[in-house]
Amino acid sequence: MQSVTDKDFSRPLIRLNEADNIFIAKEVLSLGQQIEIGGGIVRMRAQVPAGHKVAARRIERGEPIRKYDTVIGLAARTIEAGEHVHSHNIEFVEFERDPGFGLDVKPVKYVPEEERATFMGIVRPDGRVGTRNFIGIFSSVNCSATAIRKIADWFTEERLADYPNVDGVVAFAQTSGCGMSSPSYHFDVLRRTIAGYVRHPNLAGALIVGLGCERNQVADLVTSQGLIEGTRMRAMVMQEVGGTQQTIEAGIAAVKEMLPAANAIQRQRVSASHIKVGLECGGSDGFSGITANPALGAAMDILVRHGGTAILSETPEIHGVENMLTRRAVTPEVGQKLLDRLEWWKEYTKGQNAQFNGVVGHGNQQGGLANIFEKSLGSAMKAGTTPLQAVYEYAEPIDKSGFVFMDSPGYDPVAATGQIASGANLICFTTGRGSMFGSKPAPTIKLASNSPMYKRLEGDMDINCGQVIDGGVTIEEMGQQIFEHILRSASGQRTKSELLGLGDNEFVPWHLGVVS
Repeated sequence: MQSVTDKDFSRPLIRLNEADNIFIAKEVLSLGQQIEIGGGIVRMRAQVPAGHKVAARRIERGEPIRKYDTVIGLAARTIEAGEHVHSHNIEFVEFERDPGFGLDVKPVKYVPEEERATFMGIVRPDGRVGTRNFIGIFSSVNCSATAIRKIADWFTEERLADYPNVDGVVAFAQTSGCGMSSPSYHFDVLRRTIAGYVRHPNLAGALIVGLGCERNQVADLVTSQGLIEGTRMRAMVMQEVGGTQQTIEAGIAAVKEMLPAANAIQRQRVSASHIKVGLECGGSDGFSGITANPALGAAMDILVRHGGTAILSETPEIHGVENMLTRRAVTPEVGQKLLDRLEWWKEYTKGQNAQFNGVVGHGNQQGGLANIFEKSLGSAMKAGTTPLQAVYEYAEPIDKSGFVFMDSPGYDPVAATGQIASGANLICFTTGRGSMFGSKPAPTIKLASNSPMYKRLEGDMDINCGQVIDGGVTIEEMGQQIFEHILRSASGQRTKSELLGLGDNEFVPWHLGVVS
């Protein structure tokens, strides 16, 4: 796939690859408008929104539609040059793709350890490094969710004023934990997700609160996940403590006991190799795969060279371009594991009107993305170009550095929750429509794909990647800007979502299987 680096963005139509039979509209185009490009004239046969596709020439019925010289569908009918090309005239058709395990693997030119970038991190007793310093309160079941929220709500900014090094007390409530099959994959995933947060390096302390009669028993949760109760991790059961009010009072007391030690931390300079970034995209548009996603990919290439970790997820959103990742797999086994997860998704979504089966969300379609293949084409770019080192299941602890993949749905809160549970201490989130998203305990950096949206939603967006098509900034330069912003955010600089207080409601473990 050809890079967008050094493309000509000065004209109203953007050509991404010489082999493409479509252009991308840089701006809103009018019916009858004539545009000179490549020595010829394209006359618009429809009004086309910015970010949408325009036929570069006559495309016969059944002919592949190519973007970045990659097939995103077939022409559902003959399409004339200058026509709007979108879901109304693109047919979504599955086709065979050669996985080509390892064919595109290129050695990483690692920066020598003594020359690697650094940030001001929080080093935990076990050597892991955090970017934030929260105390987390967890419900084992929905029935204890209200109690943990009331415990967290007690710790207002005024009451935490004496603990300036503590970023906050957060309730991680969830809606499952009972009325479910156990044992089951869903049950295992829930427990693994909660445990991943409890032991996360961005938490200085954790409190788990259960009801007492739920399937997800607190004692079994703690034992099965290898959690150890002590000064940093406490657990209690409402039916044993004496009810709701007594639990709230006991929970407040437990957190109070954790605060002095949590506040005693001091940030210290550490290598960027300790940064693990969860890669997300939501509310994507036709510019996401031209600006924000490849720019984030460029930043991840830099991070990997400095020893860090880039975590790509949202498995349905690599559907159709998974061969671009398997060709970068370090072993056939790693590549096959990715294909196995896709096969699982094929069965999981069979017969459903789900994204994996072609249909993308309303915002994606409004932004110019016709189907999941087109969205996947842009989504995969977030991962950069380095080798795929490993593939993990949802919320499974990540123990390898470099570019890795973690299986998850495409639903942003669920995907980010899994990434954080796996160890991500920072999230980078690209958007073309304007997703209002934050995550705790890992900060979220928002990357806008286009300048109009960035200017309209500047209070939510951290970086304007639209500068790439506005002119004057290359993908590589934007990647460097993103990398430097990551270092500052990892050092404690607040992101826009943090300043707005987002992240209290985005803990959403993946629900699978039967609810009874």
